[in-house]
Amino acid sequence: MKKKMILAVLALGIFASSCSSDDDNTSSVNSNLTLNLNGLEALGSGFVYEGWLIVDGSPVSTGTFSSIDFPQTFSVNTTQLNEATTFVLSIEPAIDSDPAPAATKILAGDFSGASANVDSNGIVGNFSASTGTYILATPTDADDTNEESGVWFLDNSTGTAVAGLDLPTLTDGWKYEGWAVLDGTPISTGTFTDPTAADDNAATSVFKGDVGNGPGFPGEDYLQNAPAGMTFPTDLRGATIVISVEPSPDNSALPFTLKPLAHAVPTDASVHTAISMGIGPVSEISGIVTKS
Repeated sequence: MKKKMILAVLALGIFASSCSSDDDNTSSVNSNLTLNLNGLEALGSGFVYEGWLIVDGSPVSTGTFSSIDFPQTFSVNTTQLNEATTFVLSIEPAIDSDPAPAATKILAGDFSGASANVDSNGIVGNFSASTGTYILATPTDADDTNEESGVWFLDNSTGTAVAGLDLPTLTDGWKYEGWAVLDGTPISTGTFTDPTAADDNAATSVFKGDVGNGPGFPGEDYLQNAPAGMTFPTDLRGATIVISVEPSPDNSALPFTLKPLAHAVPTDASVHTAISMGIGPVSEISGIVTKS
């Protein structure tokens, strides 16, 4: 029932409609809506979280917040709160001229009585069955002495390169991003929506070599134009490889809290050899929303 309601909400296209507000026919009496959420991260100065009640198929704002300390309580119109069937949490620009919810929705759940169990599975993606494989290689230059300086999310274990990532299709407002964490500093491999195709910066990466764009899968060669404090080419053995799920537009140059896949590259890893990833540190955000 929960997934059916969320899908129905999305199918109605209600998030493109105007936000509802109190009118002369709505009681001015307010009640409390309490959020107790786990796994959210601070968004910085440019974005805020905003809660929404779904009332008669339309979104009604419960207010914005930037603190990630919970529980948090909001005063909401009693009639609308009683009639609400679903709660949705979105990420919004801090200065927002659009009264409707943004595409980037991070939590949702249906009310059962006075409470709703909310999570990111149905509104962002369910990563419980996600898997990943990568190789170390630098196909974008003609030098075969620096192969440990690139990571590509493909599986060549059968002799033919195929997609190395098995990930669900994300809803609107989200993208995947690969990362190599070197000495505690995450360096992006690029963003993508299709794990079976090249990432968004395949032709424009400042890090890749000058020979070509690499294979048609997400990945990166760290060969030149290293960020301050780093030296490229590098050695990714001992680094951590991560797949994150990012808001689009993105709130930060750093990885977002959702990280469904991760793996520490073995210090003795062989180049051009398929390496399996493991479950990441955060694959789901969840919580409870309560009417009172």
